[in-house]
Amino acid sequence: MKKKKAWQLTILVIAVIGISIIIGHSNSLKAASPLGKDTLTMITSPDYPPYEFYDTKGGDVYDGLRLRQIVGFDIDIAKTLAEKLGFKLQIMESDFNGLIPALQANRADFVMAGMTPTPERQKNIDFSIIYYEAKDTIVAPKGSNLKQPQDLLGKKLGVQLGTIQEQNAQKIAKKVAGIQLKQLNKVPEVVQEIKSGRIDAAIVEDTVAKGFAQANPDLEFNTIPSEEASGSAIAFPKGSSFVEPFNKVLQQMKDDGTLAKLVTKWFSQNTAANPVSSTPAKGGLNLDFTRILPDIPFILRGIPLTLLFTLLSVTLGLIWGTILSLLKILGIKPLTWVANAYTSVFRGTPLLLQLALVYYATPQLTGYDISALEAGVLTFTLNSGAYMSETIRGGIQAVDKGQSEAAMSMGVPYWLMMWDVILPQALKNILPALVNETIGLLKDSALVSTIGVVEILRSAQIVGANKYIYFEPLLFAGLIYYVLVMGMTLGASALERRLRESE
Repeated sequence: MKKKKAWQLTILVIAVIGISIIIGHSNSLKAASPLGKDTLTMITSPDYPPYEFYDTKGGDVYDGLRLRQIVGFDIDIAKTLAEKLGFKLQIMESDFNGLIPALQANRADFVMAGMTPTPERQKNIDFSIIYYEAKDTIVAPKGSNLKQPQDLLGKKLGVQLGTIQEQNAQKIAKKVAGIQLKQLNKVPEVVQEIKSGRIDAAIVEDTVAKGFAQANPDLEFNTIPSEEASGSAIAFPKGSSFVEPFNKVLQQMKDDGTLAKLVTKWFSQNTAANPVSSTPAKGGLNLDFTRILPDIPFILRGIPLTLLFTLLSVTLGLIWGTILSLLKILGIKPLTWVANAYTSVFRGTPLLLQLALVYYATPQLTGYDISALEAGVLTFTLNSGAYMSETIRGGIQAVDKGQSEAAMSMGVPYWLMMWDVILPQALKNILPALVNETIGLLKDSALVSTIGVVEILRSAQIVGANKYIYFEPLLFAGLIYYVLVMGMTLGASALERRLRESE
């Protein structure tokens, strides 16, 4: 009887497991995306409201913390595509001129950033159908009466780098004599150039121009008549299999009115929070920090990431710099030549160039999808190591030779002598130089904002883009950097005093 019950129990357990496997397999088949991937990565430039921008107040809550959330017209379309095609949406960010390189480096599956298909772009990437048609406008100081391309004769004209507006401005410049083009990375920078009087006007998309005009009553915009239809489309890597299914869903959204509802939702509202109520005096600077008060917590959330980045870069850079300095003083010519050549390359090329190469080239060369933070830490480690190696080498050579001679006469091994005797004294000698390098890394950390790391500067730029303002968030970010640098300087001074007292 016991054996019979045991067999029955065994059969029951096997049956339950089998049914669970079948149900699980069935559910996995239902949940599987017809695209062949469960998760697709979208990359965008979230400084272009109302297409995509950060919701600095809202966001999902995780472990009691409110996360930053990118919202906008393009984001809603992407979420609808994810729902209908059955994939999980993951969003990355970058500057606009880094979107196509990221796509070509296989860092993302598609781009949504109000991007217009052009013959030049179509040579390198594929596009979906147009999901929204927009028009170009001339943004200029109010009363300037710049309404037609012909009115731009002899004017300085600003555009955002890498956009369709830049290409259209170049076409206008060929037809209208005397136009001088100035390319900048972001639309807020272009608008600020107008307000500062460095350029006379700018070519900006109508929906974005509307927001800036609402927030800055001293500006106006006029639509440019165009015979060529242009608009926004989704960009894919060349030969992507996602183009056809995306097109089917986009067409469905057009036919059933979903796209029209999203257009009404995002383009019919005033996206400029707290617009300026009065026109500033010409040539004056009208600062109103009350406009960024609700967003100060968002900017402050960039501090921990900035400090983490600086700490990792300094620590790893110090280790790498020490290794390089030892290679230079060992007296082994091949190692000395390699260390000197390395230092020459990294000190002789721009840090921003090194950052771009590490971030965009690593996935293609190694197959490893390096994150923006990892790319930043690696680049700054390699770069600061080159500079620190010279500083550490000088510190080692400044230590009295009698120290090393005494250690060697006592039979102390070379590496142990360097670790216990020479390096501690060398580091004490070069402490001020190391503090300066750390401060430099803290300030240079702002460069990682170009590859989408939301540190202090990037947070301030996001707030500025959302509010259509420029100076206030950047000045507040500058204050944060200043406080951090002063705190670091005071801490280093206290450490130096303690070291002197211990001698």
